[in-house]
Amino acid sequence: MAVTGIGGLFFRCKDPKAQAEWYLTHLGVGAPESVWIWNQQAGPTVFQPVKADSDYFPADKGYMQNLRVDDLDGLMASLKAAGIDVITKPEWDAMPEVGRFARIHDPEGNAIELWQPAEPPA
Repeated sequence: MAVTGIGGLFFRCKDPKAQAEWYLTHLGVGAPESVWIWNQQAGPTVFQPVKADSDYFPADKGYMQNLRVDDLDGLMASLKAAGIDVITKPEWDAMPEVGRFARIHDPEGNAIELWQPAEPPA
């Protein structure tokens, strides 16, 4: 018997309806008919506890989401066109065998790491 994947992500926010609409509009997370269910593609998931004093994401936040994407450049262009600040740093892409990264923040300031995994070797 084993866990087969992440079944959900629940987080507190001031305006759950607005947050759900933002995630659906800008990231495609959720479903128009039911923001409660999001059927995602199979793929790698990183499960990594980090030290309490890590600077990997803001100290006043208890978590950071990492969302897998299939076209980081296209998504970044779409987000920028919507007025969403997209952060990239060369050191985040220092391991090309892992993939490429960018970060954004939702309307309540929660960090979201966007990850385009590297293509598997041929």
